Amino acid sequence: MPRGEAGAHAETYLDANATEPLRPAAREAAIAAFDLPGNPSSVHAAGRAARRLLETAREQVAARFGARPAGVVFTAGGTEANALALHGLGAGRRLLVGATEHPSVWAAARAVAGEAVVTVPVRSDGQADLEALAALLARPAAPPALVCLMAANNETGVLHPLAEAAALCRAHGALLHVDAVQAAGRVPVSLAALGADSLALSGHKLGGPKGAGALLLRPGLDPAPLVPGGGQERGRRGGTEPLPAIAGLAAAAAEALPERAAALAALRDRLEEGVRALAPEARIVGAAAPRLPNTSCILLPGVPAETQVIALDLTGVRVSAGAACSSGKVARSPVLEAMGLGAAAGEAIRVSLPWNAGGASVERFLAAWGAMRERLRRRAA
Repeated sequence: MPRGEAGAHAETYLDANATEPLRPAAREAAIAAFDLPGNPSSVHAAGRAARRLLETAREQVAARFGARPAGVVFTAGGTEANALALHGLGAGRRLLVGATEHPSVWAAARAVAGEAVVTVPVRSDGQADLEALAALLARPAAPPALVCLMAANNETGVLHPLAEAAALCRAHGALLHVDAVQAAGRVPVSLAALGADSLALSGHKLGGPKGAGALLLRPGLDPAPLVPGGGQERGRRGGTEPLPAIAGLAAAAAEALPERAAALAALRDRLEEGVRALAPEARIVGAAAPRLPNTSCILLPGVPAETQVIALDLTGVRVSAGAACSSGKVARSPVLEAMGLGAAAGEAIRVSLPWNAGGASVERFLAAWGAMRERLRRRAA
């Protein structure tokens, strides 16, 4: 059994897209950083040691995700990285935001542009509609745009065609910001290879500690800070850097390799095959599109997502519905509504396998989900 996998009668954690279990290497790196007393901005020996650790982490993150160290801005997490990109790069530009973007992107976009934010629609499979994007970018006499498209959707796992979107943006003088929070470490992600202008990361989605993220910038971009202060992060983000969380982020990034994707995809496929066998009426949302290897969005017609999440939680199986950043609320999913599911958008749960998942986790989920579905059928009869 992989390290950390829940046993048959213990908690079964299947909510990795909310936060991954902490990787041992990330824990060790964070603890070692806690033992450094210096402030990275201090010039004495202790400060210089902290600075070396900070810049080593910056170099590791840059190398891992196709950026230059000077283009890595450490933040408190993915939400702040998204906000810094939109506030710092969106001024004077039209904001074109994917219909299924994370709430943090939508909130930042509305703070910058209000009701002038333009939605980029998605197809029924959840992928961005590139024809619609091209038409929006080609509008005559319109200011240049900042386009926001996530690499992978947090609810369905659907991957957007980012290389094609980046080419469209370049052809029309637009910038492309990519929220890669869910994709990083699960599928190949590179700022340079994608052709994007900025890219957001979150440490705890990689298996690092909570409290650190990063915004990666292509050369030539220098967004104004959201948090002004001292000269930290080349003046792009004031405040003393959270060194333990940053060290843990870098260590987690080094271990979160897409090579694990095939094993996770096999577990996901086994889970989805089991769901279909137990309940032919169930639907795997986004199954027709390329997806993250660890994510299944399972729709059970007629059963509210909240009912499913609570019923599974009572058996020790931890899943979720919608975005984890919505203050614990379970409501109809805007992502699934954008995909045309209507009232059924409130009937889907998200199962996201963590890095240390194994077959026992899948079997435990199927047993609990199948029993839940059977109880509900009997009750409705």
